[in-house]
Amino acid sequence: MSHLSSAVRLGVNVDHVATLRQARGTRYPDPVTAAAMAELAGADQITIHLREDRRHIQDRDVRILRETVQTRLNLEMAATAEMARIALETLPHMVTLVPEKREEQTTEGGLDVVRAQAMLADYIAPLRDAGIVVSMFIDPDVQQVQASRDIGADSVELHTGDYCEAPESEREALLGALLTAGECGHDLGLIVAAGHGLDYKNILPVVELGVFEEFNIGHSIVARAVFVGFDRAVGEMIALLV
Repeated sequence: MSHLSSAVRLGVNVDHVATLRQARGTRYPDPVTAAAMAELAGADQITIHLREDRRHIQDRDVRILRETVQTRLNLEMAATAEMARIALETLPHMVTLVPEKREEQTTEGGLDVVRAQAMLADYIAPLRDAGIVVSMFIDPDVQQVQASRDIGADSVELHTGDYCEAPESEREALLGALLTAGECGHDLGLIVAAGHGLDYKNILPVVELGVFEEFNIGHSIVARAVFVGFDRAVGEMIALLV
């Protein structure tokens, strides 16, 4: 049974537009332009990850996007003092705390909120006091969902990477874990989102679970936009969420 009372939201992650720019050290393609195009195509949110090594999104991008995004800006970041300072200076609509390792190509798993509960509770307090919605990017585990609620988070984003990368024979069990964790989040009064590794095919069974009110998707949309344009790539993803 669906827990959703309104349309599912799409957050478009424009990190990999910046990846193309940084590959040559040029001023283009600009993730700010990509964000505007995504919004014009119907995106409900723009998501960016300001990494410690600044491999794609830059500080300048965060500042300009905060001024230009017309929907909501979701800033993914590690729970460090530097990132807290940047978030409190720019005041994005939402902050999503993610684990981060320099050597990884992309985020490899969820944040261990259970283990870092005391630290994270202290960390997010000033962010929430500043009016920022705080989300935890976690594995689909009910203990992590409960811990996220216990520290005062407003939202959880469930890591879908394991499901996306699994062989077909293992996906049903992983969908079950997403469903259980998603239902737990709703029961606790949290906003429940999903993201990581989702594309135009594997997203359908996740949407059909009926527990996710928001999806944050980047790489597959940017990759498709190379061939069909940003407007169409975003529009085709939105159509799959209905």
